[in-house]
Amino acid sequence: MSDTVDDVDLPYDEDEASQQEKIQALEERLEVLESQNEEMRDKLLDANAENNKYQQKLERLTHENKKLKQSPLFVATVQELTDEGVIIKQHGNNQEALTEVTEEMREDLGPDDRVAVNNSLSIVKTLSNETDVRARVMEVTESPEVSYEDIGGLEEQMQEVRETVEMPLEKPEMFDDVGIEPPSGVLLYGPPGTGKTMLAKAVANETNATFIKMAGSELVHKFIGEGAKLVRDLFDVAREHEPAVIFIDEIDAIAAKRTESKTSGDAEVQRTMMQLLSEMDGFEERGEIRIIAATNRFDMLDRAILRPGRFDRLIEVPKPDAEGREIIFKIHTRGMNVADDVEFGDLAEDVEEASGADIKAICTEAGMFAIRDDRTEIRMKDFHSAWDKVQADSDETEDVSKTFA
Repeated sequence: MSDTVDDVDLPYDEDEASQQEKIQALEERLEVLESQNEEMRDKLLDANAENNKYQQKLERLTHENKKLKQSPLFVATVQELTDEGVIIKQHGNNQEALTEVTEEMREDLGPDDRVAVNNSLSIVKTLSNETDVRARVMEVTESPEVSYEDIGGLEEQMQEVRETVEMPLEKPEMFDDVGIEPPSGVLLYGPPGTGKTMLAKAVANETNATFIKMAGSELVHKFIGEGAKLVRDLFDVAREHEPAVIFIDEIDAIAAKRTESKTSGDAEVQRTMMQLLSEMDGFEERGEIRIIAATNRFDMLDRAILRPGRFDRLIEVPKPDAEGREIIFKIHTRGMNVADDVEFGDLAEDVEEASGADIKAICTEAGMFAIRDDRTEIRMKDFHSAWDKVQADSDETEDVSKTFA
């Protein structure tokens, strides 16, 4: 009779094997729990870091909110220190007031110092008198590659500009000998593209004076008093670097005729213009600073800025005549490979209404027509085709402007 399964002796103890399996299962479970615990610890560290970041952001926003709830501060200038207190002048509305300060603050104050005041015109803190960095970056450190030889058809205008700007800086003794004050400024006006900015660039290149350039639109700001401050800083930079020439392009942006408009924007533009008038013809001596301004809209300018003492020379820069156009063609084709059949005199007659900028565009387009035909030589027909294209582009621009007007 054979043995049954129950009669066979097992090689191990069932109870002992069951215990080992339980221990192994528990160890595996423990490893899983330890892994989960480590993962949760990493998440906790990440959450703490994120919480710290949001706490810092909350503190910053709370601080900013607190500042926004405070009364706004205004910029003012110290006029005089008296026994009764300090006389200040607020920049926004030119309001003068007498205010008291502590002895400690009084020791740090002097005439012309800039301070911040609150609604009650009490001095809260002093401000640095550093010149606006925007005024400093307007200084031209490298002269433009434009000389008087690069300008054609404006000999009379060039002569007047040189008499107004260069001669007083280079030969001031001549004016002393004659017994007259040198012209203080020159205003160039005329249609677009006639060479007004080119004249200013030539002055910057030819004179040894510091040249400071800016556009009138750069003086128009949305914050009260900021445009006027930039004008003051601009002239401060010029005084630090005398002799100096200040070139203001698009001056009509800040010197347009004053109106009865009550909007804050118009008022701010007028404040900026008044500061410019004061710098040009105020109580302080301007020194060896000459001003060149340019505009396409002479009819828009306020009469106050046109009177003698501010701009002593009003120079019209018109479109060139036939002789001037011929000279300009020769200037812009000096480095071009022009065919023998090109007659600049005939071209000058053909492009009767062209400005200096138009002629430069014609020369460039003529070169492009030669390139399209795979030629290295520019012919007369190329200039005629270029003039037709420039006229067509100009007409298209006018139509688009009327559409959006």
